[in-house]
Amino acid sequence: MKKFVLLSVLIFSVFQLCSNSKTKNTGLRGVWLTNVDSKVLDSRENIAEAMQFLAEHNFNIVFPVVWNNGRTLYPSQVMEETFGVKISSRFAGRDPLKELIIEAHKNGLAVIPWFEYGFSSSHNKDGGLIIEKKPDWAARDRQGNLLKKNGFEWMNAYHPEVQEFILNLLTEVANNYNVDGIQGDDRLPAQPVEGGYSDYTKKLYAEEHNGQRPTQDFRNQEWKQWRADKLSDFAERVYKKIKAIDSKLIVSWAPSIYPWSKDEYLQDWPEWYRRGAGDIFHPQVYRRKLEDYKQAFQTLSSENLKIENSSKIIYPGILMNLGDWVMDVDYLLKAVKHNRNNNINGEVYFFYEGPRKNNDQLADTLFKTVYSKPVQLPFKPVYKSK
Repeated sequence: MKKFVLLSVLIFSVFQLCSNSKTKNTGLRGVWLTNVDSKVLDSRENIAEAMQFLAEHNFNIVFPVVWNNGRTLYPSQVMEETFGVKISSRFAGRDPLKELIIEAHKNGLAVIPWFEYGFSSSHNKDGGLIIEKKPDWAARDRQGNLLKKNGFEWMNAYHPEVQEFILNLLTEVANNYNVDGIQGDDRLPAQPVEGGYSDYTKKLYAEEHNGQRPTQDFRNQEWKQWRADKLSDFAERVYKKIKAIDSKLIVSWAPSIYPWSKDEYLQDWPEWYRRGAGDIFHPQVYRRKLEDYKQAFQTLSSENLKIENSSKIIYPGILMNLGDWVMDVDYLLKAVKHNRNNNINGEVYFFYEGPRKNNDQLADTLFKTVYSKPVQLPFKPVYKSK
């Protein structure tokens, strides 16, 4: 294995020599930090060790989860007032977000909290506490059932109270913590295409269509576009709210790849960019094989997205570890090389535990090759200017 790693390093060094003239001293090197299959957030000591490790391997940004399974991972007044639950019970008595921000900044890392669950309320829990307390917030499929897809149950993303709740969570973090921005993902803003049939949403549609009710064909193009446009409107609201707090805060989105994102979850995220509702985008190019990664990567072209210079605002999400699966060294190096060959100078890995697998093999490989020198983020970290 060591011989293979050394050979890979030599191969990559040749690539670096050939591309040095094009390399800029900026780039985004990030990881998502989860509370699932990871113990990092379980103690201040674990957090400190993780942030030091990332900095020592020349990463420069971390996206810690703060909204998961209908609970916040920080003490939330919004959640306490709305649902009587201040923080996930696992972290009661602590503030993992505050601890992480302190340790990250000690090591020169930027922090953008990740609102993983977005408009989802629960996973295989019939809506969980949120829908139990607020049944009118439930999203519905065309049979009138609670909207569920891939195990996730959903709030109604078109309901004004639901939107206000999510906005309040986002602004609560932006106002109260020394962060560099906020991030939504493939569930924020999003809604499974099978939804849109709550009484509230059908009434809203009828009001805007001379009394006409939405079609039962949830893939009808006009019906799909109407719902996608409502989510784009919400993305704009998020952007304006966050920028009103501090214009330097980054609004980051990590949607699925387009057009699958729109076809399945009504995420027309190129439209968000065209509307000026996002600063950086991390499409989840999650594939377990290099050729599949390259094929999915093609969806990020300016031609497909219909936005100019897409490489300037896109830093793809790369699947490094999921369950027992860990990407191999060859795939990692070639995926990063593919990004650079397409003028994309950065990526975000799902998730933190990936670089640590097999005695830090993937982190050490990155450090010996493409991450051998530190780089500046493509934006100025907010915390340094406060």
